[in-house]
Amino acid sequence: MRQCATFSNLNGLYRLRSIPFTQSFIAKLKMKYKQPLALAIATLLYPSFTLAAQVNNDEVELAPVTITDTREAALKSETSASTSQISQEDIEFLQPGHPSEVLNRMPGVHVNVTGGEGHMTAIRQPITTGAVYLYLEDGIPTRSTGFFNHNALYEINVPQSAGIEVSKGPGSALHGSDAMAAVINVSTKAAPEETEGDVSLEVGSFGWQRLLLGGGTASLNHGIRADLNLTYTDGWRDSTEYDRQSANVRLDSFLDDGTKVKTVLNVSNIDQQTAGSSRLLEDDYKNNPTRNYTPISMRKVESLRLSSAFEKEVGASLYSVTPYFRYNSMELLPNWSLSYDPNTYKTENKSAGVMMKFRQDFTPMRTRLIVGTDIDYSPGSMDQNKIDVTKEGNYFVDYTVKEKLYDYDVTFSSISPYAHVETSPTDKLRVNAGLRFDHMRYDYENNLTDIDTGNHRRPEDTDVEYQHLSPKLGMTYAINDQLNTFASYRHAFRVPSQGQLFRQGKATNTVKLDPVKVDNYEIGLRGNTISKVNYEISVYYMVKEDDILTFKHADGSSETMNAGKTLHQGIETGLTAPLSNDIDLAVSYAYTEFTYEDWKPNSTTDYSDNQLEAAPRDIGNVALGYHPSQLNGGKVELELSHLGQYWMDQANTETYKGHQLLNIRFNYPVTPEFKVSARILNLEDKTYATNSTYKPAAYGNPETFEYSPGMPRTAYVSASYSF
Repeated sequence: MRQCATFSNLNGLYRLRSIPFTQSFIAKLKMKYKQPLALAIATLLYPSFTLAAQVNNDEVELAPVTITDTREAALKSETSASTSQISQEDIEFLQPGHPSEVLNRMPGVHVNVTGGEGHMTAIRQPITTGAVYLYLEDGIPTRSTGFFNHNALYEINVPQSAGIEVSKGPGSALHGSDAMAAVINVSTKAAPEETEGDVSLEVGSFGWQRLLLGGGTASLNHGIRADLNLTYTDGWRDSTEYDRQSANVRLDSFLDDGTKVKTVLNVSNIDQQTAGSSRLLEDDYKNNPTRNYTPISMRKVESLRLSSAFEKEVGASLYSVTPYFRYNSMELLPNWSLSYDPNTYKTENKSAGVMMKFRQDFTPMRTRLIVGTDIDYSPGSMDQNKIDVTKEGNYFVDYTVKEKLYDYDVTFSSISPYAHVETSPTDKLRVNAGLRFDHMRYDYENNLTDIDTGNHRRPEDTDVEYQHLSPKLGMTYAINDQLNTFASYRHAFRVPSQGQLFRQGKATNTVKLDPVKVDNYEIGLRGNTISKVNYEISVYYMVKEDDILTFKHADGSSETMNAGKTLHQGIETGLTAPLSNDIDLAVSYAYTEFTYEDWKPNSTTDYSDNQLEAAPRDIGNVALGYHPSQLNGGKVELELSHLGQYWMDQANTETYKGHQLLNIRFNYPVTPEFKVSARILNLEDKTYATNSTYKPAAYGNPETFEYSPGMPRTAYVSASYSF
């Protein structure tokens, strides 16, 4: 089996070196474009889409492609959303120990580290653990709606992935619930053209150890690729060990009738003490940041995903059916609840589903129609226990498991047809529209008899249904061969999770929570110059209504509710440029403003017109790469990452001033097969916070500032061998 070989740089430009032809893998690209760079072919970066073209074996420079926005390969110049891509080549250079090392290079994206590979994300949102981002692997959601968790990247083997694409803004018109602020798609590595293998061994600060193994082979029309990730670290704070085992296996087959079958199996097991994100009082944050007030907190994650995508292209038509199975289990003793509601819980969720799609291309006006239906059936359970904790000063040092607080079964099911159409009324104008209808249902069964238990109320057996329409409309216009503009309107929504609905806490009306809704308006400009400068700038205006937020009362208690309306607006820009033959520059920057337009959580409190807490005013990243010929294909890179100031409380009383971190990376190929690499993160060893809060004085308690300290200077060295 032979496939296209591709290479990508930081500009997002892909090079196709050769296109071999076999009896099972030949197709002609029949689209007619007038721009010289407009020929695009889906490659290993987006292996779910197979397309070949009749071209010479000479090197051809291609425009970037995207699949997240349309579920199909497409020219970025004809995509009406703001998208960013990181290639496999870039990931291999970065060798990320955490997804933030990759994602934070994208305009408008900030991911912080909460210990291990835990993360909190800010993309057109405050830094949040909320389920406002949809995580995909090869286009398939990693978790079911309702059992979504902000740490979904835990379960994806990012260091051994083939690329990452982030489509910013709402994506519900194609992907349904949770695709509110961004859709993040991680691609798996395809089977190789011939037998190959690679091994990488890395060691670093604080007991960091990582072994990456990968390889595959091909025979006739079938190929297989397997990857293994074994990672362990002691953690830089007390009692923050992290242990991970992940494996990916992918089988690619090209059948005699032109059908392509891609089968992917992913398994992950993660065991972590989670206090890496726990906050410290101000004095300890500044002087003793390795301290950990919650050494008993932990998280154990098990996941399995199996999918098999069948695709058959007949003339101008494509048929696709992708059945999948998922299993997710998480056992958690959360550090954030120890001071007010100490508990431990376990959730389990199994999913069986299918994604069906039909695509038809029409010659008039280069029209493309995509219709499909997503079906998901996901039974799950929640088991939560109260714990009595032993506390010594500020430290939670032990606990005893007590009575059950929640024990219920819940099944989420959905059927979601959608349609997407795009057409070109003129050679320069491309218009697209989409609509998706989601019908979703929770069936809940309480396994405990007592309903009203004060702080832990339990609803009676019930079912909750939601129906929602999600439209989108967009356009791109080619001003000239190097410059185009885009504009779009997109709607998105998120249904309440099973935990928000059925773990009532003190509230009595959680089963009546409404979906969160978003309307996003966006315009942008993207282009390139003859000197290979690539740039994109976008401006967005997003209104979120009925957000599910937690209001913190003065006595320390909290309440969950639909919270009126918030306004999110900002500007995002990215630029890459070769400063010389040896030096490359990549810059990304975003300026944001997030406001409570209408939120009165009770009769005495009005936060309307306040800024959202934990919402950085600006985000930026600058990377300067040096790759002289003396390095034999190696590279030295200096990176500056910036996080702006934000409010620490909902009342807008105190601010976190922000921070800048300096990183340096180096790799050098000793031989074509053997490479050594090194990186130092937080080179200046700055003290900074990944999140922070302010609590005013109340009920005899003094005001407090609390901070989650970020990682100090950390160093890593690795050696890798490939054959």
